[in-house]
Formats: sequence, C-alpha cells, structure tokens
Amino acid sequence: MTTPDQLAVWQRLRDTVGWRDVVPHLKAPVSAIRDGFVGFARKSAGRDPQRLGRFLAAYDDVRLEAAAGTDLTSGLLARWNRIIRGVPVAAFRRAPAHAKSGRERYGLHADTEQRFASVAEAADRETPVTARAYLDVAFFHPYGDGNARLAGVVFQFVLLRESVELDEVAPIRTTVRRADDAGGAADLARLVHGIAAATHRRWLRANR
Repeated sequence: MTTPDQLAVWQRLRDTVGWRDVVPHLKAPVSAIRDGFVGFARKSAGRDPQRLGRFLAAYDDVRLEAAAGTDLTSGLLARWNRIIRGVPVAAFRRAPAHAKSGRERYGLHADTEQRFASVAEAADRETPVTARAYLDVAFFHPYGDGNARLAGVVFQFVLLRESVELDEVAPIRTTVRRADDAGGAADLARLVHGIAAATHRRWLRANR
C-alpha cells in the first residue's frame, strides 16, 4: 500500500485552520529569564558537540536577522540549513522525502519548491504565524536532512522578530505533529501563546 503524501495532506489542511481565531496576537515584548531554545538544544544534542555547535551557530544567525527585522526568505532557510548540517550548499530536495522511520512520506511535484518559497515568504503579520511556519517546514520537508532543526530555528526567528522570547520550548519541540490534524495545529498555536504568557509571568516575578 502506498504511503499517503503528508505534504499534500498538509497543503489541503493548512488554510482550513482558523489561525486568526485560535489565539490573539502575542503582546510584545516578552522577555525570558533564560533562553529556552539554547537549553533545549544542549539537552537534545546528546554527546555530539559538533552538531550542537552548528545548531547554535545557526541560532546566532537567526538572532541577528530577527533583530534586523529581516523578511523570512527561502535564501535564509537554505543558509540556516547549510549551517545546521555543516555542508557547503543546501539545495531543495530532488526526490520524495521520508521521516519517522519511513512511516511518513512527503511528495515532490513540479511546483513543490515554488510553493514552499511562497509560503515561507508570506508576510501576513496580521496572522499568528509562528506555529504555521514551524509546521510548514516540518511537512514540506524541503532539504535532504536537518528539517526538524530548521523548523526549530524558523520558529525562533518568527518569535524573535516580534520581540518574543520563550524560556521553555521542549513541549513544542518534542510533541509529534500530524499533517492531517487541524486540531493539533491549532493546539500548537495555543501552546506557543500559553508558554509565552507563562514566560512573561516568570520574568515579572524574577524582576520585582
């Protein structure tokens, strides 16, 4: 039996999620008492210091671009993927991709790369797009490797560009997401909003 194309499933579903209705825009700025992304990266890297170093180098670049208010582009995504993987060039994949021990397949069609560029570069600041951007990278699965890590740095970029920091990201990064789960996509947006609110409360308590 052919494995369903999770990318096609996601493309049909993403515009059915009421992103604007799920949560309000985060009230920025949100400062954190610690950097949740760095903490998660250190724990998840295991005993591979080179992998961690590349991941944090990409994050340094993310912070610089977010502080400059840079638009998210496919060129930026390729650069971050290249840094994460430690390769000279990161090209868009040229074949269907698989993940989760082969249980999920992400198809490749004539317009897949163009579609990915258009959704990655969408500049709708009226919509809470952090969760959507994270899932776009996860389900388009644009590169041959490093897509989960890339989704993580894209997630951080979108938040930091809006002056939102999180002191905890593990619940976001470790929960398995499904392309056919509109409720799960909405729940991710709620989770981001909830962690941001909790981050803000913890920062206020620490700075009384």
